[in-house]
Amino acid sequence: MNEPKATRPRKRWKRVLKWTLGTIFVALILWGFIAYWTSTNDCDRKVANPANPVKAVVYCDYGITNLKLEEIEKPNPTDDQVLVRVHAASLNPLDGHFVRGMLLARLMGGGLRKPKDTRLGVDYAGTVEAVGKNVTNFKPGDEIFGGRTGSLAQYVCARADRAIALKPANMTFEQAGSVAVAGITALQGLRDKGHVQAGQKVLINGASGGVGTFAVQIAKSLGAEVTGVCSTRNLDLVRSIGADHVIDYTKEDFTKSGQRYDVIFDNVQNHTFSERRRVLTPNGICVLAGLGGAGWHEDTWTHLVRSFTTPLMSKFTSQKFSFYISQLNHNDLAWLGDRMQSGKVTPVIDRNYKSLNDVRDALAYLEQGHAHGKVVISVE
Repeated sequence: MNEPKATRPRKRWKRVLKWTLGTIFVALILWGFIAYWTSTNDCDRKVANPANPVKAVVYCDYGITNLKLEEIEKPNPTDDQVLVRVHAASLNPLDGHFVRGMLLARLMGGGLRKPKDTRLGVDYAGTVEAVGKNVTNFKPGDEIFGGRTGSLAQYVCARADRAIALKPANMTFEQAGSVAVAGITALQGLRDKGHVQAGQKVLINGASGGVGTFAVQIAKSLGAEVTGVCSTRNLDLVRSIGADHVIDYTKEDFTKSGQRYDVIFDNVQNHTFSERRRVLTPNGICVLAGLGGAGWHEDTWTHLVRSFTTPLMSKFTSQKFSFYISQLNHNDLAWLGDRMQSGKVTPVIDRNYKSLNDVRDALAYLEQGHAHGKVVISVE
């Protein structure tokens, strides 16, 4: 029996669609293969004997054992940049993810086969040494703090209109050099995503870590009643930075406490969607801070799937779940600088390593997952 003519075009379209999708799939595989094997980084173009050598932490291949302190050419600022002599820098969990070459970090632009950017660190504080001809808001001698890739070095260049601000006079370089990533993550989560208002009840899950210690103080500065969740050894610390109430997670699960909160700032993300809903007010907001603890756990992919899918599930409830990754910028650094100057926010330093040579030890300590506050490295 002959096939009806009307079905023939439909089958042709199906064949064309299958062929097109198949071609795209093969092209993507081929592109990935070529990108993997032809990827290069700064190490392939390294200057053997820099004319103006300065020290910087680099890693040409993935793995913490590949972290090295090497001499590189001293950077020169462009017309819109400032040259900063770095005095202190700090580490964040994402630094470890990139150094170890976690798949997620590679997909985020870290480089498939080898690191795309071989410089480590983001947070820093230092003194402006020179400015480009278009820079009017900074001058040589200014003490500044900020965030940019490659901060674990003696010198960095940074755009004067980006994530850089004047250092508060009452802060040390070590304190100011710990602020950018953790401070802005906490600020944007609480103010912009959580919309924290005076008088609200706010719970900080992971209150003793780098982001958590900033979050407790920022929530208090916004007028909230703050509950901090941490381990037994950090209860006094969390109280001392302003928490009205503390919960020891080794003895009590906050999702079973019977209390309800207007805003939950979840820096750990170790509870399910339904568990967190149980302790939110009917119109409460749960803010999922970046990737939380992803990367230190064996169940990393479960953790990541939960981070991305939970906000979608909240579309069907009156409660809101918000996932975000912070964006560094000048205005938020200046906001934090004002709060530090007034004493409302003070960075908490867990350990201060005294040399760039100590970067492996510093990162290994951070990766244990028990740092209270920030891990800082002084730059000689």
